[in-house]
Amino acid sequence: MLDWGPILIGVLLFIILSPGLLFQLPGNDRHVEFGSFKTNPKAVIIHTLIFFAAFTIFIMAIGVHIY
Repeated sequence: MLDWGPILIGVLLFIILSPGLLFQLPGNDRHVEFGSFKTNPKAVIIHTLIFFAAFTIFIMAIGVHIY
């Protein structure tokens, strides 16, 4: 049986943690910007690390499984 947990968690985190969509850390003008729809290389790296950490916690530590 196919486990949909990692797929759904990955898609949701990707949407939520896209730099500039909801927030951007670090921003272009301030430390945190909300809804700017702009990005920079530092923000991409930081959001990638946050995504990896959150995805690992949800999948490995909590063990989200959707069948």
